[in-house]
Amino acid sequence: MTSFVGLVLAAGLGKRMKSSLPKALHQVAGQPMIDHVIGTLIKSGASRVITVVGHEGHILQEHLAGRSETVWQHEQLGTGHAAAQAGPALAGYAGNVIVIPGDVPLLSASAIQNLVEAHETRGYAATVLTMVVDDPDEYGRVVRDPSGHVSSIVEYRDASDEIRAVREVNTSVYCFNNHNLFNALPLLSNDNQQGEYYLTDVISVLISQNLPVGAVALDDASEGMGINSRVGLAAAEQAMRDRKRRSLMEDGVTLVDPASAFIDTQVTIGRDTVIMPFTVISGSTSIGESCSIGPYVHIRDSAIGDGCNVGPFAFVRPGTVLGARVKVGDFVEVKNSRVGEGTKIPHLSYIGDAVLGAGINIGAGTITCNYDGVAKHTTVIDDGAFVGANSNLVAPVRVGQNAYIATGSTVTTDVPAEALAIARARQENKDGWVAKRRAAQAAKEEKK
Repeated sequence: MTSFVGLVLAAGLGKRMKSSLPKALHQVAGQPMIDHVIGTLIKSGASRVITVVGHEGHILQEHLAGRSETVWQHEQLGTGHAAAQAGPALAGYAGNVIVIPGDVPLLSASAIQNLVEAHETRGYAATVLTMVVDDPDEYGRVVRDPSGHVSSIVEYRDASDEIRAVREVNTSVYCFNNHNLFNALPLLSNDNQQGEYYLTDVISVLISQNLPVGAVALDDASEGMGINSRVGLAAAEQAMRDRKRRSLMEDGVTLVDPASAFIDTQVTIGRDTVIMPFTVISGSTSIGESCSIGPYVHIRDSAIGDGCNVGPFAFVRPGTVLGARVKVGDFVEVKNSRVGEGTKIPHLSYIGDAVLGAGINIGAGTITCNYDGVAKHTTVIDDGAFVGANSNLVAPVRVGQNAYIATGSTVTTDVPAEALAIARARQENKDGWVAKRRAAQAAKEEKK
């Protein structure tokens, strides 16, 4: 595969998003749009990635640190002007450049690879990635000559009725020879309604120089979807999640009601796991084989071992690692904790900042009291311990192997292995108390 440089255009304001956040940082299926784009470029073989930032660029620059070089477009003067800002970074480079907007999160690595391959093998000066759609709306139309080369890209507002009938449209993703691109950019004009320099005009410049411009149409037009509004963001979200759900089912995961399973793109799930309705699995979460998850469960940035049962109504928060065959039951919250093989946390408990061994039973209503108002502290429960219902474990504290905690205890000091801890107030029964109280109340009423 021929290597190339990825040039991501992410400097725009994104007015229709009506947001103070840079458009490229809005999330689709658990990741900012630009993360999808950069990840796809790297997966498809990019040797470098350069991102042009502008509006709120310092936020993007910080977000992309270590994953993409950044150059600035201090004035938003159009896509052609944005691409030109990468000139110094690409000086002396003689290869191909993929220019791509930061708002096409659905594009696949195979689509970019096909674009580069066609560009290279057919000797084009530029190659346009296109899509054929039923409703071209206001996309720029791609017009080809009889040989199949691109003869022009016509914006909707400038198109005749005949041109508007063309269903092949521009995705705004291009492959250029670097030399041709940066020779053409200084020739662009901003003599248009917006007073901007358009990258599409580079195509016109190359055609006027009798250089061949090709086009490659996407097999799946949905990949070329650009995001310009919250409506478009929602459409991309649905498309991305549909793709993820289909992929999981093809790999042997059961989704009882696919439409109500919300699973981020980074999530991995093993075969024969069953995902019940209204389950959210987000972030960098991995789930093993033969698990049962849900319904009404949220798991985020956690690792779930084989054979686990999580739910219903459970919340597994970041940093949690569940060993094999762990039970996390209804209305249980687990956060930043390691839970050993076969341990059961069946219901109504909070386990936070804890290390639990294997074969432990956690009674209903148990809480690890991990926060003292200033810092978080760790609770350790060793293998085989039994924690009675409605217990409070005040961290830092350790419960030894095979120890027992009596129901209703508030444990503030370590419990030795094999010991029974009882930490609750002694019960006192006052015989006849109710009758005495009733008589006293009656006497008060008589005085009135």
